[in-house]
Amino acid sequence: MLFDTVTDAIGATPLVRLRLGEARGVEVYAKLELQNLFAMKDRVARNILLEARRLGTLRPGAPVIESSSGTMALGVALVGRSLGHEVHIVTDPRIDPVTLAKLRALGCRVHVVEAMTSHGWQSARLERLAELLEELPGAFWPQQYTNPDNPGAYRTLAGELLADLARFDTLVGAVGSGGSLCGTARALRETLPGLHVVGVDCVGSALFGQPDVPQRLQSGLGNSLLPKNLDRTLVDEVHWLNDHEAFAATWDLAREQQIFGGNTSGSVYRVLTGLAERAEPGTRIVGILPDRGDRYADTVYNDAHWEAHALREVPTATAPAALDPGETARTWSRLAYSAPADLRRHLLFVESNTTGTGMLALERARELGTVPVLLTGDPGRYRGLEATGAEVVRCDTNSAAALRAAVQERFRREEIAGVTTTSDFYVPSAALLAQWLGLPGNPPGAMAVCRDKSALREALHAAGVRQPRYALVRAPGDVAAAVARTGLPCVVKPADDSGSTNVLLCTDEAQVRAHAQRVLAIGTNVRGMPTARTVLVEEYLDAPEYSVEMFSWDGRAECVGITAKSVTATPHFVEHRHLFPAPLPPATAQRITETVTAALDAAGVRLGATHTEVKLTADGPALIEINPRAAGGMIPELIRLATGLDLLQEQLRAALGRAPRLKAEAAGHAGIQFLLADADGTLAAARGAEAAAAVDGVQSVLVTAAPGTAVRRPRSASDRLGHVIARHPLPEGVHAALDEARALLHLDITAGPRP
Repeated sequence: MLFDTVTDAIGATPLVRLRLGEARGVEVYAKLELQNLFAMKDRVARNILLEARRLGTLRPGAPVIESSSGTMALGVALVGRSLGHEVHIVTDPRIDPVTLAKLRALGCRVHVVEAMTSHGWQSARLERLAELLEELPGAFWPQQYTNPDNPGAYRTLAGELLADLARFDTLVGAVGSGGSLCGTARALRETLPGLHVVGVDCVGSALFGQPDVPQRLQSGLGNSLLPKNLDRTLVDEVHWLNDHEAFAATWDLAREQQIFGGNTSGSVYRVLTGLAERAEPGTRIVGILPDRGDRYADTVYNDAHWEAHALREVPTATAPAALDPGETARTWSRLAYSAPADLRRHLLFVESNTTGTGMLALERARELGTVPVLLTGDPGRYRGLEATGAEVVRCDTNSAAALRAAVQERFRREEIAGVTTTSDFYVPSAALLAQWLGLPGNPPGAMAVCRDKSALREALHAAGVRQPRYALVRAPGDVAAAVARTGLPCVVKPADDSGSTNVLLCTDEAQVRAHAQRVLAIGTNVRGMPTARTVLVEEYLDAPEYSVEMFSWDGRAECVGITAKSVTATPHFVEHRHLFPAPLPPATAQRITETVTAALDAAGVRLGATHTEVKLTADGPALIEINPRAAGGMIPELIRLATGLDLLQEQLRAALGRAPRLKAEAAGHAGIQFLLADADGTLAAARGAEAAAAVDGVQSVLVTAAPGTAVRRPRSASDRLGHVIARHPLPEGVHAALDEARALLHLDITAGPRP
C-alpha cells in the first residue's frame, strides 16, 4: 500500500481473530491499534493537529507543546514533525528510555521536569508547559484530555471495524482519557444501536466510582480524575484488574496469541477471555489493543520489576467477581454499569430565534429533563431569556474555533446531551458542533446548502425538482443576463438572509440593478456574519404560498402538515397570517408533500424538523426554499393547538437522539395574525389587547413593540409588532376570530420618517 506522507499511513490497522471461544461458537477479534507507526494515539495526534490547522488555531510552522510520557507524546512528535512544526514534549523522570530515545530521534525538544510540585509530577509538567506557552507565542497545546478531537479521531477506527465485520455485539476497550473507547463506541452506535460497550479500568482508578490509589503501576489506563472526554453514559459494563492481573495477562497475550503488547493491551485481552467464556454462541466480540510492548521491556516484561514491587504477592482472580455498587475492587471484578443518576445533561443551543419559538424551545428543553444552554455572542438580543432559566455561555458564535473553545472549557463530554438551534443563521454552526461532539445532527454540508439559496437552487436543478427559473448575480454586470433568463417581473433577494429581509419584486431591469447593488454592498448580516455577496434573481410566481412542515428521522421524511400563508402586497413579501393545517384537497397535499420530500433528499437533509416554502402554481408545486429547522412565526404553536403535537419538543428529542412522536392527538385548525404598522413613524400606544383576547377562539394576544418604538410599513419579518393566535374546529372560524380580534386592536402611530 502506497502513502504520500507518513501521516497517511496512520490507521487501517489489522483486525485479527483470536483463539478464544471457538469451541463455543463465539468469535473474538482484536483490533491491533498497536500496529500504527507508534501506537493508537497516532490517530488522536493526527486528528487534533489537522483540525487545529484547518481552524487556524495552529498556524503553519508554529510550535506544538504537549505534556506526556507515553504514546500521545510519540503521536504528537510523529504528526507535528511531519507537518513541519517544532515539537516540545514536557515529561518527567518516569519516562521510559525507549520513548525518550524515540522522541529525541524524531527531532523533538524534550523538557524533563526535575521535581514534583503541589500535585506531584502532573502539576510540575503542567507548570512547565504553561511557561513554554508564554515563551513561545502562537504555540498550540493539543489538550488530549479535554479536546473532543481526541474521541473524534476514532470515527475512522469505527469505520474500519464496520467495513471488516459489518456486525458485532460487544466492544471492549481500555479507559484512560476516555477518547478511544467513547469515540469508537459513539460512532459505532450510529449503525449498531444495540452495541454492548465494556470499559477496562485498573484497580485504584477513580474513573468509575472506585477509590483512587495513586500507587498503581499500570500505565495507559485509569485515572485519578475524571477526564472531560470520558462519557460514562456510553459504557454498559466495567471490568477492573489489579497490577498483577494486568501484567500477567500481558504475558499471556504474547504467549497465547503471539501479540507483544503493553499492559493496556494485556488488560483488554484478559477481559476478552472472560467475556468469551460467558458469551452466547454466535456472539461477536471486538477488543481494541492500543499499545506495543517495547516500552514495557523494563517493567511488565522484567522479572526484577516484578520482584521490586512484590507483584506475585498481590492476590489474583481467575474469573471476574460480580461487584456490588459501592464495593471496592481488589482483584478482577466486573459491574453492570450505569452513569451516575445525578449527572446533569445539557442541551446546547447555538444562538436562537429572537422571538416566539426561540424562548419556547429553551423551556421545552427543561421539560425533557435537560439543562438548556444558550451559546450566544449577545444575550441582550433575546427578550424573555432570563425567564427561561437557561444557562448562558457567552462566546463568539460566529467563530467555529471560539465556539469549540467555549464548549470545551465549560463542559465535560458526558454532560452534553445534544446540540440544536432555532435560528436560520446558525444551522450550519450547530451541525458542525454536533458533528465535532459526535451527537445527532444533520450533515453540515446539507445545512450549508440550505442556508445558501443559490447552492440550493443548483442542487434542486440537478435533482429535477420543480422551482422558479433563476440566475445568480455576483457583480452588477451579471444583471442583464439574469433578467433575460428569469423574465420580468422578477424577485431579487440575498442568497443567504432570512425573514424576507431585502426581498423585492422588481418590474424592470433598472430596479433589478439598483436592488442587486444594494444587496451586494452588504458585507455582514444582522448577526454580524459575513454575507455571501450573492444575489438570487428568480422568476416571479404569482400563486398561493404554503409552507410544508416535515420531520426527518431514521431515513425517511414524514409530513406533519401544510401551512397556508398570506403575505403583504408587493413589492415586499412579509407573511402576515398563517393557517394550519391548510384546507387542501388530499391529492394536492400529496403532490406538495412529494415535491418537498424530493427537495429534502436533494439537499441532503436527514434529521429533524424542516420548514419548506412552496408556491402552488397551475403547473403544480414549485419549491422556493428549505429552512432546515422547526418553523418560526409561531407555526409550532399552531401545530400544537390544532393537533396536540409539540413540534418544538420533538425537534429537541431528535437532537437528543430520541425517537420522535409524531402522531396527532386532536383535529382542528389554528392561525396567527401578525400586527403590522400601516405607516412609518413611532408607536405611541397599542390599545384593545384585552378586548381582542376576549374574542371567542382567541388563544393569545401579544404586543411585542413598546411605546416609543420606531416602526415602518412592513418590509421584513422584523417589522412585526405582535400577534394574535386563534383556534377553531373549522378554518372559517379561525379566520373570523383573527379578523374580529385584529379589528379591536389599535396601533397608534405618530407618522414620520423612521429613524
